[in-house]
Amino acid sequence: MEQLRVLELYSGIGGMHQALQASGIPAEVVVAIDVNTVANEVYKHNFPTTSLWSKTIEGISLKEFDRLSFDMILMSPPCQPFTRIGRHGDTSDPRTRSFLYILDILPRLTKLPKYVLLENVKGFETSTARDELIQTLGKCGFTHQEFLLSPTCLGIPNSRLRYFLIARLQSEPFAFHALDKILTVFPSLEPNASETSRDATRLEESGSPVPTKEASSSSKDNRQQCRQKENILFKLETAEELERKQQKDNDVSVRMLKDFLQEDGEGLSQYFLPPKSLLRYAFLLDIVTPACRRSTCFTKGYGHYIEGTGSVLQTAEDVQVQWPS
Repeated sequence: MEQLRVLELYSGIGGMHQALQASGIPAEVVVAIDVNTVANEVYKHNFPTTSLWSKTIEGISLKEFDRLSFDMILMSPPCQPFTRIGRHGDTSDPRTRSFLYILDILPRLTKLPKYVLLENVKGFETSTARDELIQTLGKCGFTHQEFLLSPTCLGIPNSRLRYFLIARLQSEPFAFHALDKILTVFPSLEPNASETSRDATRLEESGSPVPTKEASSSSKDNRQQCRQKENILFKLETAEELERKQQKDNDVSVRMLKDFLQEDGEGLSQYFLPPKSLLRYAFLLDIVTPACRRSTCFTKGYGHYIEGTGSVLQTAEDVQVQWPS
């Protein structure tokens, strides 16, 4: 296979570039493009020899794109217009403008790329932006397949459901092609799978239970218990929720969190949750330990939000977690 020339849009810190290298496919990222200055500094550190353009995508002309003569596009457009906690602005959100510009440019390229790979949040699959993407790919002659996948599909102990699309400029379908369906299993593991459709199951996205009225009314009592027993954290969960988490921790097809943690733990103290937050909100937290085989998205919301911000890692082995009856 000859070396592919790759255009990396919304390059961030270079996650897609790293995945491309790990795939072993002969490829060169000819240009990476992002406007985030902090992300660009990290990208330069990770890939110092790659040409990095710090400019808006809309500011790049058709002629400039044509000069790059790329074979593949990697992109992860802004997810805020589609995320479940956002305003669902979709194509009316200004942050979608650059993506719509790409869709406008694509059919007008002198040479179409052979491949397109896109990643986004769950929610994108029901958006108008996604519909316009599919229409544009069809008009250009691409064959495509969509997925809703989580890292747990690959044995990684983190539930972070994401939308993926792969497309190629060939009329033949993929070996795992499921017409008008979004796959929710990794095709190399389940080659004949076609078990879900576009409106299919809402897969796990959060391990933080939504507090019931009973839980809310009991929070004061639980906080008092925490003060009385400083080495015990109390959690309120339904029996079904607890059983679901225990089943995940018993799934040996998924690795333990400790396989991905820094061994020395140096510098982690800056990320500790303050005791005040633990005492007040322990019953809401999705607490995991290094021996767990599950976690939910670790986010930047810590310190700003408690509920729905993902798992909290318990590193103190002497602290017990109890579920009040």
